[in-house]
Amino acid sequence: MTFPSLFANHGGFGLNLNVFETNIINLAIVIFALYKFLPNFLGGILERRRAIILADLKDAEERLASATTQLAQAQKDLAEAQQKAEQIRADGKARAEAIRFESEKRTIDEMARLKQGAAADMDAEAARVSTQLRREAARLAIEKALATLPGKLSPEAQAQLVSQSIKTLGNA
Repeated sequence: MTFPSLFANHGGFGLNLNVFETNIINLAIVIFALYKFLPNFLGGILERRRAIILADLKDAEERLASATTQLAQAQKDLAEAQQKAEQIRADGKARAEAIRFESEKRTIDEMARLKQGAAADMDAEAARVSTQLRREAARLAIEKALATLPGKLSPEAQAQLVSQSIKTLGNA
């Protein structure tokens, strides 16, 4: 029994040490070629891939820095906008208060003017009524006097009295 056949006779798994049957020389050449040429080929691929990954990382870092700067600027702009909105709101409230105050003042002035106008109208109406009452009283007095005088005065005295009364009514 030979040594190689001992392992092969038991079936299943065996170790064949015959160099020509096992193609060990071909395998050694292929392994040597892979060892010699594969690092350059795979190394180039891996190096290109590494460069791409580094470029992507650098680009991502730049975009992150840019986004951070833009975020800071946006937050600053937002704060300024909020401050401006608050200022506009305060100005609007002050303007509304000034308009309300001005409106109240105009209303009070208009009410005073209307009150003065009403008082003036009332005074004018009172003066007109007073004048009318005086004229009516004078007319009634003249009529009464004329009714009672014909028997007491002569026609010349009556004419003189009527003329004097007409002059008095014309001046009043």
